[in-house]
Amino acid sequence: MILHFYFARKFITTLIAVFAVFLTILLLLDLVDQIRRFDIGAITFPQALGLAALNAPSNMYGMLPLTVLMATLMLFLGLARTSELVVTRAMGRSALRSLFAPVLAAAGAGVLTITVLNPLVAATSKHYETLSSRYKRGTESVLSISREGLWLRQGDEEGQMVIRAARANLDGTVLHDVTFLALGPQSGPAFRIEAEMAELTRGAWTLTNAKRWALSDPDANPERDATRHALLSLPSDLTPERIRNSFGTPSAIPIWELPAFIDSLERAGFSARNHRVWFQMELALPLVYVAMVMIAAGFTMRHTRLGRTGVMVMLALGLGLGLYFLRNFAQVLGENGQIPAELAAWSPPVVGILLSLGLLLHLEDG
Repeated sequence: MILHFYFARKFITTLIAVFAVFLTILLLLDLVDQIRRFDIGAITFPQALGLAALNAPSNMYGMLPLTVLMATLMLFLGLARTSELVVTRAMGRSALRSLFAPVLAAAGAGVLTITVLNPLVAATSKHYETLSSRYKRGTESVLSISREGLWLRQGDEEGQMVIRAARANLDGTVLHDVTFLALGPQSGPAFRIEAEMAELTRGAWTLTNAKRWALSDPDANPERDATRHALLSLPSDLTPERIRNSFGTPSAIPIWELPAFIDSLERAGFSARNHRVWFQMELALPLVYVAMVMIAAGFTMRHTRLGRTGVMVMLALGLGLGLYFLRNFAQVLGENGQIPAELAAWSPPVVGILLSLGLLLHLEDG
């Protein structure tokens, strides 16, 4: 047990050191990129450093599997150089038993990543987008507005409603020159409303200077029967957070909020395939870390006197990078609907674990 704690402590220490080095490099590179993005005098050096500090965790998050791979390589190369693995085997411990502590520590690091680091990265990404928009355009809008305007959709069991607005305020709660088109579950268009302004309150849109056309009766004259309202209220389940998140990437949403957000997207008629794939990819992250540890260990749990250390390290890096790109490729296939989300997320790490386990059994205990 003491030996397991020793290996786990060395792995965690090495992982933290590699993480800190990579994060510092990304921070410096992103600082230069932030200075280049803005015109001279648009931002100060402290503001550029703040943007880089907010954006660096997001950039680092995607490199975490490679960070685990590098940390494992450094760990076992150090253990082999000091002959600690030789002493461990002389005590009767097999390679797989020596690998138990680093694998368990990697799995724990994966759980910590998706439970703590994921919400932190989501928060810093949102704040980065807000500050970047403010420095660049003088606003804090994080909404995506096309040439036709801002499009939203809300819905429930009674039908759906498509909303189009010419423009919106900073958080999407006030829409100008807005059109509401209500669609019944089976009967098609129910009514149409055009308003000068719509403000999102708790559970409803409050419309100002609105005109309503009834479209459910095919024999009626919608224009003749149209009604005007100085104020009109329409029920809504939208919130400012949902409006902002609907225009962002899945990585900008904390994993704790993803299941409810996916349900709300599908209830409103949106496709939540990208969010489902991302959610499964996050859940499979501990297995990805375990696969990286086992791949690196399979090529480096040997004494340095046997030679070809450089070749073994390059092979481990090559296979680790191959698994990393295979995971990204599977994610693309899942987002395009070519394969199920669960298969896209869980098959690459499972394949990596099985292949590395076979390699360990062949080289070390075979």
